[in-house]
Amino acid sequence: MIDRRVLIRHGTLVTAETRFPADVLISGETIQAIGTDLPQFEGAEVVNADGLLVLPGIIDAHTHIQLDTGLYQTADGWLEGSRAAAFGGITTVVDFATQFEGQRFDQALDLRLQEAADSVIDYAFHMMVTDLPVGEEEQLGLLPELGIQSIKLYTTYRPIYYAADADLLRLFDSAARYGLTSLVHCENDSLVTAQNELLVQAGHTQWAFHGASRPPLAEQEATARVLLLAKAAGAAVVIAHASTALTSAMAAEARETGQVAFSETTPQYLLLDDTLYQSEAWRYILQPPLRPPTEKEALWDLLSAGEIDMLVTDHCDYRKAQKLAFNNFTKTPGGLPGTETLLPLIATYGVAEGRIDWSDLVRVMSVNPAQIYNLWPQKGALQPGSDADLVLFDPAAEGFVAADALHMVAGYSPFEGWRTKGKVVSTLRRGEFLVRDGEFVAQRGGGSFVRRSPRFWDEA
Repeated sequence: MIDRRVLIRHGTLVTAETRFPADVLISGETIQAIGTDLPQFEGAEVVNADGLLVLPGIIDAHTHIQLDTGLYQTADGWLEGSRAAAFGGITTVVDFATQFEGQRFDQALDLRLQEAADSVIDYAFHMMVTDLPVGEEEQLGLLPELGIQSIKLYTTYRPIYYAADADLLRLFDSAARYGLTSLVHCENDSLVTAQNELLVQAGHTQWAFHGASRPPLAEQEATARVLLLAKAAGAAVVIAHASTALTSAMAAEARETGQVAFSETTPQYLLLDDTLYQSEAWRYILQPPLRPPTEKEALWDLLSAGEIDMLVTDHCDYRKAQKLAFNNFTKTPGGLPGTETLLPLIATYGVAEGRIDWSDLVRVMSVNPAQIYNLWPQKGALQPGSDADLVLFDPAAEGFVAADALHMVAGYSPFEGWRTKGKVVSTLRRGEFLVRDGEFVAQRGGGSFVRRSPRFWDEA
């Protein structure tokens, strides 16, 4: 047990239900007490949070730190990636352990744990299931023993990641049996392949055509199919990075009928649109691509109505040089950097502009990810006994997104020059300062793997 006491005084605490002035007493790695005018214990460090919001640590439940797809590798290691996340108020990520061909699940996890050893934030993993032959589904039952509660599946990206409908159904069935939640990338592979072939045949492979390469219908059709298959199997399912409103609306409608179904979206789909492919299109190559402007407004409406469950980044820290290597969307690595800008962007264009309130932000960026992925109440909660993962946030600070001031390694941001209102002042992970008054003070390797137990939703 770490002998550490910190008293955060005069802040405004934000939960998924309300905001209220209070002090927070941290003892060791956990929150010991919350209240007004808490006594100053002997030896406790006192931190003045006057004028600051005290948020639970942000949980980014969809990141790709030190990503290796087999074709492309991001430039960040876990020290760089976790440092940037800490500057963004993120104290926990749920990243991915990829099962490459011929690997056992424990081998895939061991490799990721070795890579993540330098992390300053805590981390959990979705297991990316890519090689599980028919008849060997019981291997999914080993994942809870490894501390894994969720798997990642794809309806596209032949031949490496793609799962046919029969495979999806058998994997959903087994996931439900073992209390695993399935995160699914939904795009109809046939529609995407056909559209890409047409563009290539026409010689339209420049970045400007990327938006046309993966049509909205591909995402929507695959989402409907995945929800139907998951319902038949009784499996909990999360629809990944919804780029259209219909995608999230279908998941919300399924949930209203009693299905365990959720959706996530990202700042890029809430704030950017496909008109950007007409200028500096290289900045916006990602899958699914950006959509028409009407989609982002409709996504905001769903978010404010509580029908989108999580805000994540789908963070991929490719360098600018990797993006600029070929003016060809079929050869450009897809994915955008975003951990450091997630919180300030949503605080600015969500909260400050009145689309959502602070409690909504905490709900979709801390509480819901913790509950859906069985990290709650260890993570995502401001309550005694929970990990002391906290963000001290100044809602009045004003600034701009500038790549040269960020700690992500990409060297660019899709939000370059965007105005921000609010900034992270300090970030604490399990009671330890990672960022303090804007300065990085964390120790390499202080982050830990967070083991998760299975969740059987019918017993909730």
